[in-house]
Amino acid sequence: MTTRGPRTWGHAADLIDILDVRPAGDRRYVSTARADERRPVVEGSQMLGQAIVAAGRCAPGRRAVSAQMVFARAADAALPLVFELDELCSGKTFTALTVSVSQGERRCAAGALLLDATASDVIRHAADPPTVPGPHESQPYDMAVSGREVRVVDGAYTDDPHAAVGPPVIDAWVRFDEVTDDPCIHAGLLAQFTGHMSIAAALRPHAGIGQAEAHRTLSTAVNAIAISFHAAVRADRWMLYHHRSTFAGDGMTHSECSVHDEQGGLLASFYVDAMVRRFYGGAAEMDERTAL
Repeated sequence: MTTRGPRTWGHAADLIDILDVRPAGDRRYVSTARADERRPVVEGSQMLGQAIVAAGRCAPGRRAVSAQMVFARAADAALPLVFELDELCSGKTFTALTVSVSQGERRCAAGALLLDATASDVIRHAADPPTVPGPHESQPYDMAVSGREVRVVDGAYTDDPHAAVGPPVIDAWVRFDEVTDDPCIHAGLLAQFTGHMSIAAALRPHAGIGQAEAHRTLSTAVNAIAISFHAAVRADRWMLYHHRSTFAGDGMTHSECSVHDEQGGLLASFYVDAMVRRFYGGAAEMDERTAL
């Protein structure tokens, strides 16, 4: 979670608690809440991670292989989220679900998930990982969550609008110190980080513009994420997130990304659509705590 200032948001155990949604009726799940008064807005990728956990609870023994979510409204991090699942179909191997995320009468996000019992290989190939330094040769970055290590290749992730320009690519290694053995939580943790760096990758080639302007003079937000899981996830081992922005324009950015394990295996692929726009009416009218 990107925050302004050095104070710790919480421990990885707090993040896991938020992702670990609780049953509250037939295919209905509720989250706990934890807010930072400096920026009490729920990240879209958190809702995606929570939906993946809820789907796993709804279809035990099956692994999420595909999930897409559109984030329609900002959600208040101080309030619980309600996840309502609808089963489209469930057969011998696949379960298809839709999900609606709400707070009170406000519908904040919606999506669809596909879960699979998985099968033995008929064919197999996977994209190669990027050729980058390993986690211990990369620069630590404090995202205010203790118990989670983030290391950025070449220090490419920065809020500074005056940083040197570079290609629209950011590679980051991520690992959690301790995670329960629940595979749904591991997949949810992988998904939760997918919304963190794609906008920064899109800004990187453009001089004089950076994430320090976000929610002040720039309106930025992740609008949609689609993720495919290709293998079981261990979030307590190093995961390499490769963010590559393939387009920026018309107030939108698009990134095509992947997640590899430390041995180079492809864990997941994901796409992020986000907005980068100037505020209308001037920054003085904006509350950076809640503005998108």
